[in-house]
Amino acid sequence: MTHYRDNRVPGGTFFFTVRLLDRNSTLLTDYFSAFGEAMRQARIRKPFHVDAWVVLPSHAHTIWTLPPGDHDCAMRWRAVKIAFSKALNKAGLPGLRVAGSGEAIWERHYRDHRIVDDEEYTALIDYLHGNPVRHGFCEHASEWPWSSVHRFSASGFALPALPSPPPPWMRAEAGQLPPHALR
Repeated sequence: MTHYRDNRVPGGTFFFTVRLLDRNSTLLTDYFSAFGEAMRQARIRKPFHVDAWVVLPSHAHTIWTLPPGDHDCAMRWRAVKIAFSKALNKAGLPGLRVAGSGEAIWERHYRDHRIVDDEEYTALIDYLHGNPVRHGFCEHASEWPWSSVHRFSASGFALPALPSPPPPWMRAEAGQLPPHALR
């Protein structure tokens, strides 16, 4: 088992999934730099630590640790989504929703899960790094360019050989999720 404990910082730690409305879209990887800039802008306004991440064409998984006593994930994700949509509009992609006009690109809600211990933290990092393999985008997590797996590898962490299965709470269909799972 890989030990990522040294990667943690104080505060509440959360696993997130954000999705585009169009599951066939490739906007997140096509405009990866705009998504990264949107995250950077959100972190400047309301700080948080990005523990791990992976960006796929139509969705992203992240693990964030918020400052002690802060649990405002919704405002941070709203800022990321707005900044990314504005960047796409600026790039000349018509019809995207910014400030209530145009067509929405994001699913309204995001999935979140508070991480309770080091074992779950490790399992979720391995899960998100293996996500591109699970979706058939590559054979090894290290081949996927849009992932923190490269930072982990460079820091000396051993990477899982196979993608980890999704945690039990993630396997449920969207209609069966507990009310706290979608925000």
